[in-house]
Formats: sequence, C-alpha cells, structure tokens
Amino acid sequence: MIDNQQSQYDRQIAFWLIFVCVTVFIMLVIGGATRLTHSGLSMMTWDPLMGWIPPLTEAAWLESFAHYKKIPEFYELNPDMDLEGYKGIFLLEYVHRVWGRLIGVFFLLPFLYFLFAGKISKPLIPKLAFMFVLGGMQGVLGWYMVSSGFDGPFVSQYRLTAHLMAAFAIFAYMFWVAIGLLYPRNEASLYDVTPLRKAMAWLTLLITITIAAGGFVAGLKAGFVYNTFPLMDGHFIPEGYVLFEPFYRNFFDNMAAVQFNHRLLAEFVLLALIGVWFYARRFELVGRARTAMNLLLLMGIIQFSLGVATLLLGVPVALGVAHQGGAMLLFAVSLYALSMLRSTD
Repeated sequence: MIDNQQSQYDRQIAFWLIFVCVTVFIMLVIGGATRLTHSGLSMMTWDPLMGWIPPLTEAAWLESFAHYKKIPEFYELNPDMDLEGYKGIFLLEYVHRVWGRLIGVFFLLPFLYFLFAGKISKPLIPKLAFMFVLGGMQGVLGWYMVSSGFDGPFVSQYRLTAHLMAAFAIFAYMFWVAIGLLYPRNEASLYDVTPLRKAMAWLTLLITITIAAGGFVAGLKAGFVYNTFPLMDGHFIPEGYVLFEPFYRNFFDNMAAVQFNHRLLAEFVLLALIGVWFYARRFELVGRARTAMNLLLLMGIIQFSLGVATLLLGVPVALGVAHQGGAMLLFAVSLYALSMLRSTD
C-alpha cells in the first residue's frame, strides 16, 4: 500500500517536472527570438529582486535607454536609434528575464509543497534541490553572457554557448528524472537491447556536440554567410576555413569553420540516426521503445530540414527560432528513447 501511494506521488512529481521542462523549452524559444531580433543587450543592468518591474515612466525609460547608449552595440551598430526604437528591442529581453524568474517560481513552490507534504522520497530530495541550484546558477550565467556586451557590439560566442548548453543540461536532468519516475519499469524487447542502448548513448552525445556547435554558429552569427547548400559557395570545405593560429581557434572564432563544422555534424547526426533506427529493427522493439525510435527518426528529419531551410533563406526569425526549438525537441526525444531502452527494473 505504501509503495502504491509513493508511486502515485512519483507520478505527480514527474508531471510537475515535465511541466517545468516545457517552461524551459519556452524559455529557449524566447531566447532564440531575443537573439535573432538583436534584443539581448537592451537591458544592461541586472536586478534579481526588482527586475520584475519594467520602466513605467518616461524618466525611467530615459534612464534605461541611457544605460544602453553606453555600450558598443548602440554607438557602433545603432547610433540612430531613438527611444521608441529602444522600447521595441527592450520588450523581448524583458519577457525573457521575467520568464526565467517565473520558471524559478514554477519550480520552487510545488517543490516546497511536495516536500512538506511528505510526498518526495528521501533519495529524490537532493536531486530536486540540486535542480533549483542549477536554475539559479543559470540566471547568473545569463548575466555573465549579457555583460560581455560591455566590451563589444555582440555577446561572446563562448558565453552564449555556455548559457545555451547549461539550459540543455538543466532540461536533460529534469527530463531524465521525470521519465524515470513516470516509467520505472520498461519492456523494450524480448531481446537484450544493451548494444542498441549503447548506440543510442553515442547518438545522444553526437546530438549534444552538434547543438554546442550550433551555439557557436549563433554567437558568431555565422548562419548569415554561406547561404547555400549542400556546398558552401561552390566548395565542400569553404576557402576561409583556416584563418587563425593556433588552428583550434578556427573551431570557435572563424565563421566559415564554425558553420562548416555544424553542417558536417548535423549530416553525421542524420546519417547516424537513420543507421540506429535500422539497427533497432533487429531487436523487435515493443511499446514505448518502438514509438520512441520512430519519433526520433521523424524529429531528426524535421530538424535537419529546418536547418537547411533556415540557412538557405538567410535565417529568418521564425525559422531560426523553430530550428533552435527543434534542437531541444530532438534532444528530448533522444533522451526519451535512451530511457525507454534501459534495463527493466
């Protein structure tokens, strides 16, 4: 009876964590729109407590605009911007920050309820507490990223990628724990699926590396060059692939190299994904495991197509945001498939 009751509590906690994962996904989409509309450096102050409140008077707007005028993005890229134009780019960054704070509320209040109601098993308490700490650290990392705008007209691609990957890490941790609570027992196949699970683990790692490479594409705005496919302005390897010394700098600082690497990794992901899907057919998967592998193939094709379309059309905001959101959906499906292939408890 006690085990059945705890199982019900675990399902409640799992649904709550999945809800928070959805809010993180929305945060990623808002962040993508903020970046693509060049709104991310519109708020150059950070007030964790009073930052909920936007400028409400003309004087407050002028003060906020004065902060923006002090950074390189204004005087190098937008010297003709007026107050109305500033209000236009302020909105998305404001929504982005407020939504981040709301995620903290969406996590903390239910956590306290489950905790004091005695619904959280003892082994789970430190995991949930660690999630909350990670969320707070992500807020600090977000400000660290924005603060790089004091030194140049764009945020650092290193800090942007770190902020992006931290979001994926938090999402992965919550999602993995939630799936484990929701489906503590699996029946994937009558056969031993350990080899397939290892293949899925490597595929998930490849997807993660590809997402990180996409962070550098976003940070360098490398998607706005070489808008051809499958070749890059008539070349398989772009002529400007090697510009910096030492050589490894090209992987992070060279737009041509960064875009080529992301393209190549994405192609490898698609081929590997198709290969793993065909390999999975040998194991005669059943139930959720079979569904997960089919979803993975479908999402991989959709995401690759979104990437190509985004590139060919010169990174329109809607497609760019869809491609960034698609990356998290593909990542989530890969984690789901990996979880469905774990050993039966």
